[in-house]
Amino acid sequence: MKTGRMKQFLLSVCCICAGIFVWASSVDAAKISSANQAKQKALQKVPNATVTDLDKDYDDGTLVYEVELVKGAKKFDITYRASDGKMIEYGWEKISVGASQSKPLISKNKCKSLALKKVKKAKIVSISQKFDDGVDIYKVKATAGNKRFKLKFHARTGALIEYQWELAPSTQSSSANGYISLSKAKQVALADVPGATVVKAEFDKDDGIAVYEVELVKGAYEYEYKIDAKTGKILEKDRDWND
Repeated sequence: MKTGRMKQFLLSVCCICAGIFVWASSVDAAKISSANQAKQKALQKVPNATVTDLDKDYDDGTLVYEVELVKGAKKFDITYRASDGKMIEYGWEKISVGASQSKPLISKNKCKSLALKKVKKAKIVSISQKFDDGVDIYKVKATAGNKRFKLKFHARTGALIEYQWELAPSTQSSSANGYISLSKAKQVALADVPGATVVKAEFDKDDGIAVYEVELVKGAYEYEYKIDAKTGKILEKDRDWND
């Protein structure tokens, strides 16, 4: 190999190695290794807030930091993944909400437009009207991109009183291990509740058993299923009010 080409080759190798080093360094820098780091990240997200609680926990085997803050009339909840410092859940709610009973209820269509204005390009999964702690509310579930959203609107004023999103987990299943597909698991749950809407579906391990957890909404009810990922058999199911 000629000297000029050798120099060019070595320069390319050095650049690649430097790039890998910088990437690895940036990943390491983003990691959260202490509760104080999580606290500081949360305070950057919500400046001048007061941290009221901070927990180190495991979510489906993943180490996370959960931070609770208060600022003004709102309480915030933020969850960070420790391995890369990524925010995987974020939400806030108003601490005190007046009933405003003298005002008429807004329509579901009005609530839907408010939700779509708040979450651009969202797909509305469900809208339900509730009476919660003396207040008429609309509870909206929606998806957009790789996030799942839950919003609560005051059903008489249209004010947003609670907002939350979480990253949807990866839907990749290990077909090589003989698992049924996520789509098949949804079909199993929907066959048990015809006409329902799937609001959540994910692969998980429950006491070492591979399962799909599927949540459905139909009318005023929420349904939760655990389905054996190998056989497609329903292991657990539960029905509750959609509150």
